[in-house]
Amino acid sequence: MVATHDRRDTHVTTAQPDGSALLEARGVRMDYERRRDGQIVTAIEGLDLSVAEGEFVSIVGPSGCGKTTFLRIVDGQVHATGGQVLLDGRPIEEVRRDRAMVFQEPLLFPWFSVVRNVAYGLECQNVPIAEAARRAEPYIELVGLAKFKGHYPHELSGGMQQRANLARALTVNPRLLLMDEPFSALDAQTRELMQRELLRIWEEWKRTVLFVTHQIGEAVYLSDRVIVMSGAPGRVVADIRLDLPRPRPLEVKRTPRFQEYEDEIWHLIERQVVINFEQSGGGEAGL
Repeated sequence: MVATHDRRDTHVTTAQPDGSALLEARGVRMDYERRRDGQIVTAIEGLDLSVAEGEFVSIVGPSGCGKTTFLRIVDGQVHATGGQVLLDGRPIEEVRRDRAMVFQEPLLFPWFSVVRNVAYGLECQNVPIAEAARRAEPYIELVGLAKFKGHYPHELSGGMQQRANLARALTVNPRLLLMDEPFSALDAQTRELMQRELLRIWEEWKRTVLFVTHQIGEAVYLSDRVIVMSGAPGRVVADIRLDLPRPRPLEVKRTPRFQEYEDEIWHLIERQVVINFEQSGGGEAGL
C-alpha cells in the first residue's frame, strides 16, 4: 500500500523497491545485543527503499533511528539480521570497491600529504604509489585542492580536510558514494559552501550518492529525494521527491518552495518523535 500526502502540494510516498534501481533494500532488519544487559534491541525493522542510478538521495529522521546503521549495512561493514540489500541486483555481503564511505571526520593520515592521502585507496588496491598519485590528481583538482596537494592535514582548514576526504572516496571510482554527516563538524558558513561544492562535484562526477544528515535544509538543498525514517526501530515513513530545479544556487534556500519542503519534513520527523515519546510511556500521563 502506498501512502500519499499532498499538504502544500508536496508529494510524499512510502518508498518501495522497484526492481530496476541501482540500490534496493527489501525488508531490512537489524538486531543487536545491548552490552549492559544482554537484551536484543531492534535498530531497524522492515526498511524498504530504492535508489536509482545517478540519484542524490538523503536520509533524515530522529536521533537513533538507524540512519548510520543502514549506511554501514549498505557499505558491507555489518550484516543485516533480516531482509536483503542489493546493489545492481546482487546481495551486498562485504566491503567492496564499488562503494566508498565519507565519514563525519576526515580521518586523514597526518604523516601523508594531500596527494598521498587521496591516493591511499588506490594503494590499498595494490596500485603502485606513483601511478596512484597520478590517478588521484584529477580528483584533487575536482575538489579544488590542486594548489594544496603537497600540504599536510594540519596545514588545512576543516573544510579543506573534508574535501581531501571526499577526493579520496572519488578516486576509487565507486558506483555508490555513502556520506555519513560529512559536514557536521564544520561551522555554518563553511558547511553551506561545502554543500554547494558537493553539488558541483556531483554534477560533474555523475554518480549515485546516499547521504545521511540531521540537517533538514541540507537534505533539501542537495537531494533529488529525501527519505524520512521513523524513530527506532527505523523504517521508511516517507519518500519525498523534490521539485527544485538544478543547478541550485545557495539562494534557493530562501525561496518559499524550499521552505515548504523544510516545514513538511520537519513535521514528519516531529510526528515520529511524538510517537516514540508516547510509546515509551511519556504520553500525557507521563508529563
